[in-house]
Amino acid sequence: MRLFSFSLLLASIAFPAAAQQKIVNVEERPSPWVINGCTIAPHTTCPDADLRFADLANADLTGADLHGARLSRADMRHANLTGANLEGADMEGADLSMTFLNGAKLTGASLRGANLAFSRAGHATFDRVDFTAATLEKALVKGASFKDAKLVHTDLLEAKFYEANLEKAVMNGSRIRFAVFQDAWMKDCIGCPTDWQTGETVWQTEEKERRRNGGK
Repeated sequence: MRLFSFSLLLASIAFPAAAQQKIVNVEERPSPWVINGCTIAPHTTCPDADLRFADLANADLTGADLHGARLSRADMRHANLTGANLEGADMEGADLSMTFLNGAKLTGASLRGANLAFSRAGHATFDRVDFTAATLEKALVKGASFKDAKLVHTDLLEAKFYEANLEKAVMNGSRIRFAVFQDAWMKDCIGCPTDWQTGETVWQTEEKERRRNGGK
């Protein structure tokens, strides 16, 4: 019995790598890549497409027209949606972590419970978007517009709102620890940290310079 137990011990010591070996399955994308009649490609035109629960991880949808699309619970991690039109899209519960949304248009879209952690959305349009219970942790949204957006109970931990437009947005109950609001515009915003910046904003400095030059 002791000899048997000792043999098992030696086996476990001699082959530790085999026990820790990680198997990764990589599934190649079909060509053309079509989901419910929508071709997944740059500049594709699929308004109102049904892409619920779709696997769109790493997809290149640069400049795509997906306005009104149904993308609830879709996996869009690492996807490139630069300049895409997602106005009015239903993206509730979608995973957009580490997604590129620079210059994208999402006016009126629903992102309730969506995950946008580490996303890059510079100068994107999020006007009237519902971000209730969504996650924007460490997202970079420099120059993005959030006019009339609903950011209720949203996780904004370490998000970067440089020069963002938060006019008339609602930010009640949001987690804003370590979030950056430098030069953000917060007119009539409910719950925004209007006292976050103590010095002049860039637009205030520019206005003074304009007046100094005779209003030109």
